[in-house]
Amino acid sequence: MKLPQVRLDRLLANLGYGSRREIQMLARQERILIDGAPVENAEARLAVAPDLSSRMVVDGEALDPLPGMVLMLNKPLGVTCSHKEAGPLVYGLLPPRWRRRDPALSTIGRLDKETSGLLLLTDDGALLHRVISPKHHVPKRYRARLARPLRGDEAAAFAAGTLMLEGEDKPLLPARLDILGPCEASVTVTEGRYHQVRRMFAALGNHVEALHRESLGLLELPGDLEAGAHRLLGAEDVARIFAAPPLAP
Repeated sequence: MKLPQVRLDRLLANLGYGSRREIQMLARQERILIDGAPVENAEARLAVAPDLSSRMVVDGEALDPLPGMVLMLNKPLGVTCSHKEAGPLVYGLLPPRWRRRDPALSTIGRLDKETSGLLLLTDDGALLHRVISPKHHVPKRYRARLARPLRGDEAAAFAAGTLMLEGEDKPLLPARLDILGPCEASVTVTEGRYHQVRRMFAALGNHVEALHRESLGLLELPGDLEAGAHRLLGAEDVARIFAAPPLAP
């Protein structure tokens, strides 16, 4: 298969390294290397091969991930999944250059400001829409700490496929609840309605005090990824998102 080709200055500008004029200056100063040799012509066309990031060095550092990057972030409390809202944003947790990429990195779905845990970001629009598309029913598992003890009938109510959220006229798809303690539960849903897990417990007369997302499909948030830290994902990691079996109550 013939690899796509792109001008060096355009590639690096889109990866956030600077304007095309700035990239041309880097080239003239021999600060861009491929396979150890300087690339003096910033207008040279390159084959965008998967190994380019390991072969190219810019200002002494390996080239940033090519377009199509997927990132796992352990979202801490208090940051917002937005490009525009006021206050701390999840994008502020990323390297500054990554925040200048074009196409931009965007979150795959959202976690509200007071929800922590697994959050994916990508510049791959097709992947983003595939994950959040309702027809794919990607399961999302959360750990919830509740204000009041569980009554014992919540699992059946979540699994019935008849639970209604306030202000909506369509029942939720079946969801799974596993009791972890008197005031703690694991909840797996396959939809992405606004504040869904919080509103599900509210519909049963309880209140979520803390919410943490642990997995997306079969992709788990690793225990060694600290809050606020991120990790690049490979193709095998992404495949795990879509490898989960149908949700069973």
